[in-house]
Amino acid sequence: MTTTYTFDVFSSLDGFGSNRGDWGGYWGKQGPELLEHRLALHSTEQRMVLGANTYREFVQMVGSATADSEVHDAWVTRMRHLPATVVSSTLSGPLDWPGATVESGDAVDVVARLKEESDVPLRSHGSLAMNRALMAAGLVDRVQVTLFPVITGQTGLAPIFRDAADFDLELIECRTLDGHTQELTYRPTRHG
Repeated sequence: MTTTYTFDVFSSLDGFGSNRGDWGGYWGKQGPELLEHRLALHSTEQRMVLGANTYREFVQMVGSATADSEVHDAWVTRMRHLPATVVSSTLSGPLDWPGATVESGDAVDVVARLKEESDVPLRSHGSLAMNRALMAAGLVDRVQVTLFPVITGQTGLAPIFRDAADFDLELIECRTLDGHTQELTYRPTRHG
């Protein structure tokens, strides 16, 4: 029996995963309900799966943040203390992430093996290129998009699904957080 793999991503309405503007974290739209929900999502037993670039970005953000920064939100701290697998051919241990190990090789092979061996669900936050490849290989069971009410046409970076395969999405859960942010969870199926 294989465990579930969730591709968890934050997005602007126009499909960008980050921005170069002056929006701030969460595009300035975080609220207590979002933060509490994110903490609850990361309070269950699970393993994080990150690509090398996302791992490096997370470590840099946490390392350069002040104590008052949203980078130190309780859910981020909790996520950082979950067991993690970093898929990389360029990194080696030990990593600056408690409980993280490095797995070299192709992400599709690594995650296929983790899905077979893991006793806990797998979750990846970000890691866009890696997760597009995993979706194409049929290894992503859920796509969980937290959709922030912004359009970043001029400042958007990291188009989430650029060059991805085509997928049909079955909505399996949705919720509104803080009256304006949507969390949409889908089951993807390759189209065609």
